[in-house]
Amino acid sequence: MGKWISFIKSYQSYLRIERGLSLNTIGNYTLDIEKLCSFLDDNGIDVSPVKIGPEHIQQFIYDISKTINPRSQARLISGLKSFFNYLIFEDYRKDSPMELIEPPRTGRKLPDTLSLSEIDQLISAIALKDKKGADSIEGYRNESMLETLYGCGLRVSELVDLKISDLFFDEGFIRVTGKGNKQRFLPIGSHTRKLIDSYKDHIRTAFPIQKGHEDTLFLNRRGRKLTRAMVFTIIRNLAEKISLNKSISPHTFRHSFATHLLENGADLRSIQLMLGHESITTTEIYVHLDRKHLTQVINAFHPRK
Repeated sequence: MGKWISFIKSYQSYLRIERGLSLNTIGNYTLDIEKLCSFLDDNGIDVSPVKIGPEHIQQFIYDISKTINPRSQARLISGLKSFFNYLIFEDYRKDSPMELIEPPRTGRKLPDTLSLSEIDQLISAIALKDKKGADSIEGYRNESMLETLYGCGLRVSELVDLKISDLFFDEGFIRVTGKGNKQRFLPIGSHTRKLIDSYKDHIRTAFPIQKGHEDTLFLNRRGRKLTRAMVFTIIRNLAEKISLNKSISPHTFRHSFATHLLENGADLRSIQLMLGHESITTTEIYVHLDRKHLTQVINAFHPRK
């Protein structure tokens, strides 16, 4: 891997500075390249990223396809194409060894959603009292946090990065920093606003706020920013508590936010802006465009129904 390290580091700088990608996304791109490097090392193939040919890439893809599903395989191929396109852009290579590599067909996978009743059950399952009957600061935090996740349709990274200075409640908006450090302003409902205000003014002060996290909205018990993994754990524990027979994650709340808006008459363009999608095609795949809802739209709005 020695011949690859300097190229990987310069590629990481490009992703961070030129494309403004998050550390999490850069880590995923890097992992794709490291998997290729591990394959080359395991098979005694001593070749640099400037000299590697399509035969080595094809051998790697064939080998790894035995251990990962088609969707993961497609994402891996996309990541490697990005890396070699960068090398061409910087004049390290004249062509890409990925040119003849086609990703597997994965089909369109619609995400799971939660009904409003299921969301209410999950949030109602949050324990607002501890075993001694005192107010649970983590319980009240989780309640306002999940209401924000669903009420604003946030990505989990956007939720944990939310700051007090991002709250513009007098104007009825919050400021969200999404992918590529792009900011957008989202309307926030009165119910979610009240919960955040109550948490911020009466609960958050009970956390031992650490230096550097004075502006972080949702804190862990040590007074630091919550991790994405912790939000996953909180949601999965709640799902288990109410015996919800679905595999859910923070993103499920985002899917549900978009789907419920669509089902209640919101236009796709507005949903796209709130989700922070660059392309409306992403939004079309993202929400559940089920037959029942489309039939209702035709019956309600078409002049020759």
